[in-house]
Amino acid sequence: MAASPGRTLAPAVEAPVPQPEVHIPDPGSDSRAGRLSFCTKVCYGIGGVPNQVASSATAFYLQLFLLDVAQIPAAQVSLVLFGGKVSGAAADPVAGYLINRSRRTGSGRLMHWVLGCTPFIALAYFFLWFLPSFTSLRGLWYTTFYCLFQALATFFQVPYTALTMLLTPSPKERDLATAYRMTMEMAGTLMGAAVHGLIVSGAHSPHRCDDAELQGPVTVSPDATRLYSIAAAAVAVTYPVCSGLLCLGVKERPDPSDPASSQGMSFLAGLGLTVRHPPYLNLVISFLFISAAVQVEQSYLVLFCTHASRLHDHVQSLVLTILISAVLSTPLWEWVLQRFGKKTSAIGICVMVPFAILLAAVPIAPVAYVVALVSGMSIAVSLLLPWSMLPDVVDDFQRQHQHGPGMETIFYSSYVFFTKLSGAGALGISTLSLEFAGYEAGACEQAEQVVVTLKVLIGAMPTCMILIGLCILMVGPAPKVPSQDTSRRLSLRRRTSYSLA
Repeated sequence: MAASPGRTLAPAVEAPVPQPEVHIPDPGSDSRAGRLSFCTKVCYGIGGVPNQVASSATAFYLQLFLLDVAQIPAAQVSLVLFGGKVSGAAADPVAGYLINRSRRTGSGRLMHWVLGCTPFIALAYFFLWFLPSFTSLRGLWYTTFYCLFQALATFFQVPYTALTMLLTPSPKERDLATAYRMTMEMAGTLMGAAVHGLIVSGAHSPHRCDDAELQGPVTVSPDATRLYSIAAAAVAVTYPVCSGLLCLGVKERPDPSDPASSQGMSFLAGLGLTVRHPPYLNLVISFLFISAAVQVEQSYLVLFCTHASRLHDHVQSLVLTILISAVLSTPLWEWVLQRFGKKTSAIGICVMVPFAILLAAVPIAPVAYVVALVSGMSIAVSLLLPWSMLPDVVDDFQRQHQHGPGMETIFYSSYVFFTKLSGAGALGISTLSLEFAGYEAGACEQAEQVVVTLKVLIGAMPTCMILIGLCILMVGPAPKVPSQDTSRRLSLRRRTSYSLA
């Protein structure tokens, strides 16, 4: 703080001086005031489970539910998916703006946002999987509740992740709390796909078509709607349970930078600066393609297994194989990132390309399991890599522009904003292609054009997007690695600042 009067010479001389004042007390405070108990870290990690459980279930099964159980046209499904993703993207800067300007209450500055969203997001998720009695307005029903769910999930996740900064003043303890959160969220991702998939597996049994004509839609059985309602209730109940444990086990500390955070740069102003930074622009554009490819691969795997191959009985096992492979390979990719560098590690994303094409050409069970295993590894590095590259981009930007604290939040939130928009466009356009191919909702057997379209969506489309994204990433400018002293100051700035921008 004392370095603020200097503009040119002062930062070089005075910047290291405040470091002992901030860093030295922290290790000492770890032993008492700054140390988090095991119970606190576990309860904090549990708070991140519900969103991951729900996101995993919707990523793999929502499209199948809308097409084959709700039986709404593919064009309307496209609108549902696009509208929901856009609402989630738009909610990111809005949530940051509103939460940043909210007043502190008895439960803290962030906790009441998490608790306030909990009942509404649980209801929105349940009704997202509910089959109303009317048929003419089902598309509007699911668009409304998917948009509500995505927006509320954002308003739940933003204060929850920001709560890390208010758990303790110790960076080491915050890192441990983040590790607990990541572990619990991985468990939640597995649990969401496993629990939801096991419950609804009977609704998509191939034997449901034995007594029906192959042409035309099959009447939805009451068992199918009941199974989806049970699965929705099982996931929805995790929100109040986990939020309650979060509230009981975690105490939010007062924000020492509260006055300064209210003066942080606005999202739009910060966005104008960040998009003009070449390394950031290169990173965002490349992962717009890569993240969209991953979302398309996830969304169409179940549909492909159901309608374009004889893999009905393997859907649940294939989904779990992908997720388990992603979780177990994450530590390996962490080592590869450290050992061989980040751009070199990006090559791991394209490992899934030949296997995805192979699955589209030879859709048999042994090939499918190999593809699922390799796809899980590629998905892991595609999720890990941008979050490990963003700090380098932020460091490079801060060294060049010397802006105050809070800019890193704009980098992260705008990255999420852009990737959600890319996912919305990719899923919306790809689902619309099913409508043009003649997809018949609820039919036991689809036309040959639909089968070909599903093969393109599971093989050629992700392949092209991944290769384009990787080419942009490899060719584009990379952030310069800062010196040891500069890196230390930038790390200090990130750790001691808190702004939701």
